[in-house]
Amino acid sequence: KPQIHSLPMAPHHIRKYQKTDRKRVLDLFSQGMVEHIPATFCLGLKMPQTYLVLLGVPVALLLVSGSWLLALGSNVILLVFLWMLARHPWRQYVVMCLQTDLADINKSYLRDRGSCFWVAESGGHVAGIVGALPVEDAPPGRKQLQLFHLSVALEHRGEGLGKALVMTVLQFARAQGYSEVVLETSMVQQDALTLYLRMGFQKTGEYFFSKVFRLLGNSTIQLKYCLPSAQEGGP
Repeated sequence: KPQIHSLPMAPHHIRKYQKTDRKRVLDLFSQGMVEHIPATFCLGLKMPQTYLVLLGVPVALLLVSGSWLLALGSNVILLVFLWMLARHPWRQYVVMCLQTDLADINKSYLRDRGSCFWVAESGGHVAGIVGALPVEDAPPGRKQLQLFHLSVALEHRGEGLGKALVMTVLQFARAQGYSEVVLETSMVQQDALTLYLRMGFQKTGEYFFSKVFRLLGNSTIQLKYCLPSAQEGGP
């Protein structure tokens, strides 16, 4: 398992969230979620039931009406419906977060010592975000910290900001005496999933966040990182 070391010098700076960051942070979060809509749509297209509907409905309409125009038009309508279906859970999640933990970031993340919210600055601008909150219903004998809202601006990807932000959470967790860092991501967030696995996170479970995601085949993947101090019996 990778050890947690101090981050090397890099052309970015990670610091705690400030109130002046609010608009940029919310924009990064919202954009980061909405960008998964196309991948979710494509995943839905690959589902067997989607093939059946896209093939069956036009054929049935053609046999009944004899109109190719009606048959082709039905496919367009079905594709638009699938796009709206793929978009709905992501937009719903954004609204939910904006009304809960992101409604007041200072209150949610910076009021207690055991939680925090960070931003990564690159070129003088906020280019990445991540938050962490203690797990209230952690299993007995475990002190867990949950990572939330990791997002990096599209134009700053490939600069190591995502890894640096995750390392910041791991360092914070170890300093605060947590035994594990847990998080959830989705099947369509392949870049994030690859990053977590490379950094030593292990898959612990999988479920569907909503009925729509179940229909589209986009599962939520649960991951866990066991901190070295917990394994070694260190402080």
